[in-house]
Amino acid sequence: MKRTLLIFLIVFVVMQFIRPTQQNAKTTKELELVASSEVMQIFQTSCYDCHSNSTTWPWYSQVAPFSWVIASHVENGRTALNFSTWQEYPKEKQEEKLKSIYKKIYASMPLESYTAFHKEAQLTKEQREFIREWTGVRK
Repeated sequence: MKRTLLIFLIVFVVMQFIRPTQQNAKTTKELELVASSEVMQIFQTSCYDCHSNSTTWPWYSQVAPFSWVIASHVENGRTALNFSTWQEYPKEKQEEKLKSIYKKIYASMPLESYTAFHKEAQLTKEQREFIREWTGVRK
């Protein structure tokens, strides 16, 4: 038992030296999404940690293996949609992203693994409908 615990502790310590990249790229306001204050408030509370260059990295994002999972989620989120570089998307791509927001706002976003630690990020039915209407996508 002591040996197993010691091995576990050594593995855990070694894991801490494998550090994922956790940084926020510099962006300018000119590239960001422009929307009403209501829409921006919802996005900033529920979406920006994974879908912008304004991620708030909590203390537990510095502890492996959580650091790996969180960094991966942020990287995937920014790849799928980055509000900090919205204006760089061509108009067709912006329309595609709006359709994706329309679909995913009910299906899977924000992720349960995120809202488990960020209760304020959970969207109400009204907020979801508000964002879906904002996208302008027709059913």
